Amino acid sequence: MFSITVRDHIMIAHSFSGEVFGPAQKLHGATFVVDATFRRPELDDDNIVVDIGLASQELHAICGGLSYRNLDDEPDFLGINTSTEFLAKVIADRLANRIAAGDLGPGAAGLTGLTITLHESHIAWASYERDL
Repeated sequence: MFSITVRDHIMIAHSFSGEVFGPAQKLHGATFVVDATFRRPELDDDNIVVDIGLASQELHAICGGLSYRNLDDEPDFLGINTSTEFLAKVIADRLANRIAAGDLGPGAAGLTGLTITLHESHIAWASYERDL
């Protein structure tokens, strides 16, 4: 299996509901390093996994749509605990939609998997992996 990873980041504000979250129940900020890993069993006709420039561009656009926002105020997230794990899935699904729409070029048609990893810090991160 071949893979490439591109990286961006998001800066958000949010709060959580539930005792399990302790002090994070209050409004707080978070900065996540976002890694998107694209997988395929064989390289395309150009001997690449996917166009790295287009992959970076589309990840950046998705991250830009989340950054500098209080997610508690976003209609898509009302009443939802926007945990690191949940946000990894949101980004993965949005990126998968762009792949399906052809936004990463025709070579992306051969992609079989995508993993999004959000790094909360140098010691903690969460991922969501999906098939394409």
